[in-house]
Amino acid sequence: MSPAVSREGIALDCPAKINLLLRVGPARADWGGRHRLDTIYSAVSILDRVELRPREPGSGFRLHMEGEHLGDLANNDADPHANLAVKALLAMAQATGHQPDVAIRIIKRIPVGAGLAGGSTDAAGTMLGLNRLWKLELGAADLDEIAAGLGADLPFCLHGGLSHGSGFGQVLEPLDPTSAEARNLRNAGLTGRLLIGAYEDQLSTAQVYKAFDAIGPSPGDLNDLQKTACALHPRSLLALDLARRAGAGPAFVSGSGPSVVAMVPHLDQAATLIRLWREQNAVDRIIEADSPVLPRMVPLRVTHGQ
Repeated sequence: MSPAVSREGIALDCPAKINLLLRVGPARADWGGRHRLDTIYSAVSILDRVELRPREPGSGFRLHMEGEHLGDLANNDADPHANLAVKALLAMAQATGHQPDVAIRIIKRIPVGAGLAGGSTDAAGTMLGLNRLWKLELGAADLDEIAAGLGADLPFCLHGGLSHGSGFGQVLEPLDPTSAEARNLRNAGLTGRLLIGAYEDQLSTAQVYKAFDAIGPSPGDLNDLQKTACALHPRSLLALDLARRAGAGPAFVSGSGPSVVAMVPHLDQAATLIRLWREQNAVDRIIEADSPVLPRMVPLRVTHGQ
């Protein structure tokens, strides 16, 4: 048996995404039916772990996922080619002429199908890791272009922090933490400590947008999709009502739902809301986090053939 060859792998902590503001315009045929968006993205400190390891030339890719809350991803019969991280691997390989001989291990902590961009951030972490693993030195513009072909949230997930998003969400304007707009978000209580109420249930993004076209937004909501998400998932509405009763800061549905975000700058607000959510069975999981944050990458010493 030949000796094992030690090679560098890459490990990344990939943050979830919330939309601090989401305005939804009409669907456009030239965007494949996607809607025009005007949004403020924020990355939050719920972190999936993505590890990339080189495999023997010609051996292809391997995907392994683990975690307590995999949802539909726990289906052993699922086609790995449908996984967004694998799609990112294959897109990067095609764009750069590399062979996709890579093992991907994803440790899920971000709830699945929750409006928190867990799949997108795993794909973004895969792209960032491959850029280092394959020594590509692709710039942000090149990575953004590949990412935009995979999903609306994915370009933001490459960067983290705070960004203004337009187009169908893929056109980014990063917000400097010292900028006036970032300061206004802080003053409005939209950054800092937060609670996320998550669910075992999932909402299909396509289903939410289809219903939104019929229902429309509710004036005053930070998220135009909130009324629709709550109509499809009434427990989200209960969680929002309890957040207001607890005296929390701004509270809103994240993205297309069903997860609910409540800003809790004070410990007593957080404790009261946690108690109310549990007493009223308003959510299935409660996750404490901070925002905004950035993706983190570290070298991973691995043994080739793992």
